[in-house]
Amino acid sequence: MPLVMTQPISITVNGDTRRTEAATIAALVRELGLKPEKVAVEHNGEIAPRSTLEDVALTDGDQLEIVHFVGGG
Repeated sequence: MPLVMTQPISITVNGDTRRTEAATIAALVRELGLKPEKVAVEHNGEIAPRSTLEDVALTDGDQLEIVHFVGGG
């Protein structure tokens, strides 16, 4: 099986432009040090259901807003 090299893409996360090789929203969330099950994500103006984060592919120019939940008492 040939090695597939991924090219970095440019996306906007919470207003900041960043480059990533993450293929999916879930991979990006993990790259940011967060847990996919503890975030809410808006992807290009649409809420991405948490159950689909592993399946939603990122493409160059995507815009995301990511909110993570912090537990406390």
